Amino acid sequence: MTVTYSSKVANATFFGFHRLLLKWKGSIYKLLYREFIVFATLYTAISVLYRFFLTGSQKRFFEKLSIYCDKYAEQIPVTFVLGFYVTLVVNRWWNQFVNLPWPDRLMFLISSCVQGRDEYGRLLRRTLMRYVNLTSLLIFRSVSTAVYKRFPTMDHVVG
Repeated sequence: MTVTYSSKVANATFFGFHRLLLKWKGSIYKLLYREFIVFATLYTAISVLYRFFLTGSQKRFFEKLSIYCDKYAEQIPVTFVLGFYVTLVVNRWWNQFVNLPWPDRLMFLISSCVQGRDEYGRLLRRTLMRYVNLTSLLIFRSVSTAVYKRFPTMDHVVG
């Protein structure tokens, strides 16, 4: 869903950036803040436990356990997983872009297949392209809120 924030971004100051992030509906911060808080809390708890409550032998055992876990973490290459994820995201975006209904291709097909240099051929081509534009508009109205706000009723579409 597309949400515009251009008026708020234009008036945002450097110190008011955090307020803009709170208004932002599709923010990565809003998506991940719970996980970040859990991670920071667990990290702080483990750090305090290690520094203040463990004895020397328990600290050595914890360090050996950390090294053992690190060996298994190295077996999964993070760059490969990250590259795979980025490729997946870019492919999804590209497929959405490619699958947009572009009326130009259909216009070329109609102009080449509907023959006639007279008034009837011209009106037929124009009517067919109006129907193509209408179907594109109806599809975009059901997907995009900006198009729906521009054409909220069928009277606006007809106008």
